[in-house]
Amino acid sequence: MSIPASRKRRLLIGASFVLLALLLSACAANAPQDTLKSAGESARRSEDLWNLVFPIAVVIFVIVEFLLVFAVIRFRTKPGRVASQFHGNTKLEIVLTVIPALILAAISVPTIKTIFDLAEPPTGDVLNVTVVAHQFWWEYRYPDLGIVTANELHIPVDVPVRIRLEGQPTDLVDSTPEVIHSFWIPKLGGKQDIVPGRLNLITLSASETGTFLGQCTEYCGLGHAEMKLLVHVHEQADFDAWVEELKVTPPTTDPLVTEGEKLFIQGQFAGGPACSSCHVADATRDAPNAGPNLGGFATRETFAGAVLDNTEENLVRWLRDPAAVKQGAKMPNLGLTTEQITALVAYLQSLE
Repeated sequence: MSIPASRKRRLLIGASFVLLALLLSACAANAPQDTLKSAGESARRSEDLWNLVFPIAVVIFVIVEFLLVFAVIRFRTKPGRVASQFHGNTKLEIVLTVIPALILAAISVPTIKTIFDLAEPPTGDVLNVTVVAHQFWWEYRYPDLGIVTANELHIPVDVPVRIRLEGQPTDLVDSTPEVIHSFWIPKLGGKQDIVPGRLNLITLSASETGTFLGQCTEYCGLGHAEMKLLVHVHEQADFDAWVEELKVTPPTTDPLVTEGEKLFIQGQFAGGPACSSCHVADATRDAPNAGPNLGGFATRETFAGAVLDNTEENLVRWLRDPAAVKQGAKMPNLGLTTEQITALVAYLQSLE
């Protein structure tokens, strides 16, 4: 049974509106992970390559699709028409092989050049940062500055950052084999896998101050979608001040904070050992830990893999039952009482 022409037109119009709606749904005035709005030299080089290759790919796509649709319509079946039978066309096959090969060869020149340029170590003033991926958070070590932090990366503007991506061979919480992660900050540079037991290197740079969003782009378990990160780009003076603040732990006289510190270091809880068995609260300590270094915790905008705003309410929820707040969280439910949670929150909020 054939479909009436009027109904075909309605279906075609409806399908066109659906496709248009899907296309428009991809538009965003403020896309925090828009690769095509670079904010650094490394990202700009990748964007320039995209701007060169993409139009060529679009032209080829349009030509191929036009010829395909033309052939389908022009040579469609008709009463009395018999398809021609032939066995190859040497000249046509040579042309259809040589033209794509020449196009690919032409594209490969700027592509390979860009790859080699981005792999070249930067010169001059360089900030070295070691990134270690864990399930499901990021550890940042600044070997030249003697500090360690987590999830929120701080860098100065207009300074190339040499990133050493290190993959831990085992998870430090339960000694299970660690998995592959992928480090990606779209507006500042390309993505790079972090493979257990391997070392990879990339260079990032930022040409403007601000906060940029990144995340893990290699499926790494239940918490993959919530393994995010923030990059804070400062003027050099502000970055230097941030570093110095992390190296100083101000004393406190608040009894609630003191109680929270005691619980953090020595507390034995129903659901597990003291917090200090997995964490340290000193950014100058470089020893590997099962959990993030909490030095300067109060100055962070987020926590728990950069997915929760650093507020008292979220801290209470997190300490009460981490797995209920973030899927895949490996921090155990310590069975804390309301009084213990209140003291620990006060202590964490004092870590400036």
